[in-house]
Parts: sequence; structure tokens; C-alpha cells
Amino acid sequence: MKNYFIDFIKIYCKSGDGGAGCIHFYRDKNIIKGGPDGGSGGKGGNIVIQGNYHIHTFFHLRYNKHWIAKSGFSGKRNNITGSNGKDLLIEVPIGTIVKDQKKNIITEINKSFQKKILFEGGKGGKGNSFFKNSINQSPYYAQPGMKTKGYWIFLELKILADVGIIGVPNVGKSTLLSVITKAKPKIGNFAFTTKEPHLGAVKMDFNSFIIADIPGIIEKASDGKGLGYYFLRHVERNSILLFLISSETKNKKKEYFILLNELKKFNSSLLKKKRLLAISKSDLISSETKNKIKKIFSNLDIIFFSSFTKEGLIELKKKLWELIKN
Repeated sequence: MKNYFIDFIKIYCKSGDGGAGCIHFYRDKNIIKGGPDGGSGGKGGNIVIQGNYHIHTFFHLRYNKHWIAKSGFSGKRNNITGSNGKDLLIEVPIGTIVKDQKKNIITEINKSFQKKILFEGGKGGKGNSFFKNSINQSPYYAQPGMKTKGYWIFLELKILADVGIIGVPNVGKSTLLSVITKAKPKIGNFAFTTKEPHLGAVKMDFNSFIIADIPGIIEKASDGKGLGYYFLRHVERNSILLFLISSETKNKKKEYFILLNELKKFNSSLLKKKRLLAISKSDLISSETKNKIKKIFSNLDIIFFSSFTKEGLIELKKKLWELIKN
């Protein structure tokens, strides 16, 4: 199946060259040797990047990797300045990080309609009328337009969400997202049903927060196993980490520490984020079992919920909202 979720791409950008200045001398039927009147060249077009909340991946850039802005037009006689080259606009998802070839950050786009000039167009050259002075009344010289260089840059997407759902495959992350938001992720009773992050908005009275479903993480994901590790860069922008463990899991404490360890290997600062532990499919276990699980995780906030019966969902949403506000 073709992958439409592209969160990393390399593109080539070149702003427009400046237009050349014009060499011209005024002439009409009564004036044979008029003064210089060559105009300056126009400025080259800029490469501009802009956030667009309707775009969620870099798929639209997949087959259009060369972005070259128009050059400025040459100056004309009668001191007419050449037209500027048209700016070239690249639209990207919110949460885009732009890096140069050395992976240094050039800029970040965190708001819709936020605009940044990545590369300035070249300045237009001065026409010969600019160089006229008392010593040189008839300069036969004009500047060429400033030439610009092209650069390969990297665009990296880190999804902006308040809450990131962390868990092993088939633990109920996508199902939870589908019942507390209007998102429609693919749901299946097999591992790695989710092959890309999904977002949804959770409504809380007159407010809302964004929650992201990250593909499942397995042990040794840091060694290249599974899918979730590749997408963990999106978790770096989350305020809250919601750890999901199924009530059917035999060794819940071991699974929790496996998840923590994989996050630590990816980026140890992730363990400093606020976190909440939730036990999914809680309709399958008794109150006695729930008490035993609470004792296992006695030092953690823990919520029991069922996406099937809707048990605990209101409590879960309220707890997440409290963590976000505080």
C-alpha cells in the first residue's frame, strides 16, 4: 500500500536572480546624444514557507522537489525599473521544522498562515543612469543582477498535539481515539494496524485539546524493530504522555517499563514530561483485579476505562484536561 503519510522530505530551493541593469542613452528626433537613462533591474523572487492547517503531511511535495523562484526582469530605457520576480510559496503542515544540509534549524512553522522567507531573491543591478556624475556624464556601464545559489533543505514534521498515546500494538489506542474524538483511524484485531499517527480533538465544554495516536512500540524498537520508534519524533511536541496497557496483559509492570525504556533510548527528555497511566478494556476485569493493579502501580496516577462500555472515559478526559491546564 502506498504511504501517504510523509513526515520527512528533502527539497531543492533557489530564489530568483536579480535582473540586470540597462545601458541606454536618451534619444529622440531632436536629441541625438542624450544622457544615460538605463533603469535598474528588478529584484528576484523570494522562497517563502507558510503553515497551512489543511495540510497534514509532505505528500504534496513528493513529486515536486525543485522550487525555483522567478528572476527579476532587466531594467529598461527611460529609467524604467524592471519588474520583480514573483515569490514562490511553499505550504507545509503545522509543526514543520526546516533544516539546512548540516541539519541546523533554519526556522519552524508552528501556526497556520505563519510565513517565513527562507531565501531572499537577488537584488537587481543598477542601470547606467545611476552611475552618471560630474566627471562621467555618459557611463557605458550597468550592474548585472545578483545571482543566487540553490540549496537542498530538509523538512521534518513533528505533530503538534497536547496528548500522545503510547502503547504496544493492539492495546486499544486507535479505538480510544475513535470514541473520544471524531477521528476515524483504521482499527483491526492485529498488530501494527496503525501505520501512521492520527489526530483527534477532544471537546471539554467550550474548550478542546488535541490527542495523537502513535503507532505501537515494541521491545527493541530502538534497534529498528516495529513501526512506532520511527514516529516517536512526534511525541517530542506532546505535553502529556498517555501510557496505555491492556487489562489482558499478563505482566503490566514489565510492559510499562519496556515503553519507558524505549522512550529513554530515543530521547531521555521524554521521561520528564507529564504522564498518565490508563488500563484499557477494563470491562474484562473485576474490581478485585483493579485493586491489585493499583497496588502494582501505587506511585502512579492510574485510570481504568473501556472504549466498548464507555466506562471511565469521562474521568480519563477530565484527568488529561487537568494535566494540560496545570
